[in-house]
Formats: sequence, C-alpha cells, structure tokens
Amino acid sequence: MKPVMKVPLNSERKRSTIVFQKGEGFRIYCKGAPEVVINYCTDMVYAGGECGELTDEAKGELLATQKNYANQALRTLLVTYRDVSADEWDAMKDAEDREQQVESGLTAVAMFGLKDPLRPGIADAVTKCKQAGINVRMVTGDNIDTARAISLEAGILTQEDLNVDADGAGYVCMTGEDFRNTIDGRVEVKKVLKEKTEDDSDDEDKYETKVEAIIGDMHKFKKIAAKIKVMARSQPDDKFMLVDGLIRTGQTVAVTGDGTNDAPALNRADVGFAMGITGTDVAKSACDIQLLDDNFCSILTAVRFGRNIYDNVRKFLQFQLTVNVVAMFIVFCGACIFAEPPLTSTQMLWVNLIMDTFAALALATEPPSDTVLDRQPAKKSDLIVNAVMWRNILLQALYQMVWLLLLLFLGKEWFDIQYDFSDPTYPTDEQY
Repeated sequence: MKPVMKVPLNSERKRSTIVFQKGEGFRIYCKGAPEVVINYCTDMVYAGGECGELTDEAKGELLATQKNYANQALRTLLVTYRDVSADEWDAMKDAEDREQQVESGLTAVAMFGLKDPLRPGIADAVTKCKQAGINVRMVTGDNIDTARAISLEAGILTQEDLNVDADGAGYVCMTGEDFRNTIDGRVEVKKVLKEKTEDDSDDEDKYETKVEAIIGDMHKFKKIAAKIKVMARSQPDDKFMLVDGLIRTGQTVAVTGDGTNDAPALNRADVGFAMGITGTDVAKSACDIQLLDDNFCSILTAVRFGRNIYDNVRKFLQFQLTVNVVAMFIVFCGACIFAEPPLTSTQMLWVNLIMDTFAALALATEPPSDTVLDRQPAKKSDLIVNAVMWRNILLQALYQMVWLLLLLFLGKEWFDIQYDFSDPTYPTDEQY
C-alpha cells in the first residue's frame, strides 16, 4: 500500500503519523512517546481483544507500564490507529489544522519496550573518563526514566546521585523543558554580514547564518552545570545551550552526535565527535573527529593520544631549551675569556643537527600510555612551559654548565691536552 500522507518524527512532536488507503476508507497509524501519543487517544484495545473507551484508570495503567519499562532501560513506543471514511478524509486533508484532526480520536493498540543494549566496555570507558577528570553527561530525547536507567547501567549516574536528587531539585536529572525554563534560555538564528563591502546589494552570499544561545539566568545555569548528568526529552536547542554555556564558563567541551540536529552543538564544541557509520553528512561536516566504529570507547583513545602529544611537546621544549641555554652560555663565556670561542659555528651547527635533533625526535615520538589518564586535564590557561619545567631547565643547565666549565678550564690538565686559545700561533679555522 502506498501512503497518502506522512508526518515524520521530530524532537518536538515525539511522534510520527502515516495514512494508508484501506478499501473505500483510510487508516491512520500514529506511534511515538506514550506520554505524548496517549493524549490523542479516546479508545483502547483491551487484553481480550475488545475495543472500548480509554478510561482514566486504563490510561494510568498504561503510563505505569511505561514507567516500569523505562526503569528497565527500555525505550517505550505506543502504537495507535484510527479508521476514517473517504468523506471524513476529504474534509481532513484540506483543513488548515489537518495534523490536529488526523491525530485525534486514536485507538491505542499496544505498547512496546525496545532494548538498545550498551556496547561492551562502555561502563569501563565512562569510569576511566571520570578518573581522567572528564565529566560525562548524557543528553537524549528518551523518557527521563529510560535515560536514568541507561545512565545508571553505563556508570554515568550512581545511586548516590539519585538519592541526592530524589525530588529532582538537585539538577542531576532533568528534562530539556525544565532546563530551558530554569535558565530562561532560547536559541536565535541570525544572518550576519561576512565582511563590509562597498556594494550595498542584498546578495545572500554576503551573509552567513549564526546560531546564538541566549541564557537569561547565568547564575542558575552555573548551578545546573555543576550537577547535571542526564538531560532527557531534550531538543537540539537544549543541547546547544548546554554546550555554549559550558564553554562560556571556561570549560573545555567535547560533544558526540550523529544527526543533522546535532550539527550546531558539534560545531560549537571545542571538539566535535561525529559517528562515522550512522552519522549524517551534515554532522560529519560539522565535527572535528569522526568515530569510524561509532564507539564511545574510541574517545578515550583520542584523549590518550592528545595528552601524549601535549606531554611530548613539553618534553621536547624542555630538552631544547636546556641544551640551547647551556650552549649559548658556554660560547659566550668562552668568547669573553679566550681569543676564540670553544665551539665554532660549524661545530654548533653539528651539535644542533646531530645531537639535539635525534634526541628531540626520540622524545617527541614517545607512544602514549594509560598513565596519562590518571591525572586531571590541563586548563586552557596553563602555560606550555610551566614552573616545574623552568626549574628542571635551570637545574639541568646549571649542572651541565659546571661540568663544561671545568672541562674548559681544567680539561687540558685532566687529559694532558696541550692547547692555548690565546696563543696567536694556535691554528684558526681557515688554516685547518
């Protein structure tokens, strides 16, 4: 059968509708979040197969069943239908409020609980993220009970968190609507002129679309950001506002996503991870890194390599600064005391090319280890050459300077070498 009408699922509607022609009439199917779709139902197919009015008692039992499914980490789906005659359909399809008329007077048929099991190793990966100082938050469109159960299974939430947030006032678990209303937030899409030109024409190419998050109560946002771990029944704007607000408070934010609606948050984040298998082209173009296996555990690999590169850069700088400080001091000191510096220009070049280069490359190519995940992440304000590195540089340089000065002044006695830089007969570079 070919459908005559489709109303697709989206994060705001939380339901989808399709209409088929059935004989001389039409049948409407609607499925979606039970707490949403049940409000459009007037009848229900009961256990015996008979169809009757959807009473308040039956509605309460359905919602209780949904909560029971959700507490078992099941995603719930309510399936409904409605039969209409050809005349009724003709009146509906031309009405201004067509969707409202089509999605009314439905009959509830069944409720499903769908299990989406966690990938192996997810709980361990979340635990390692916490050890590494990474605060993992889940932003989902699922029911809050389902989201809470899944986050408990993944280790994002603990039972202690739930005990603290028993009444929902602790901001640990909250819905997107509550989050949006609490911070008085919204998202605005603006057209901004790329650059000023003398041409005043209204050319669309001169403008770019800019998505901006407006957070009315930043004080409340900071309180929520310090505690929130699960945001359920969220919309794309909620995710974008959370990411934008965290960045504005000075935090480094990484975001995962696979859908077109995730693109603004992926683009706004410091690091955007898009799913390489299930991700849309829009999400992939907005991200910084693609996860080719769609596995959260791969993020730990990216963190490990990122921290390793940061450490290797610091090791490289510490070594190079130490060697150059010593070399400049010895050359300057020797030039001031003797007629010729201890090292000629050619010798200095060889020292840098041979000794420094290979030693620095050895430091820069050191592979990552799991120990890099046992510390807190570096802050954006941290100096690349910190106080500990300066201490090491100065102490190591001082140690090398002492030995080189001793060799410079006492080396000929120690090793019975006859040389005198001040002797005019001492051969020069040109004479060599």
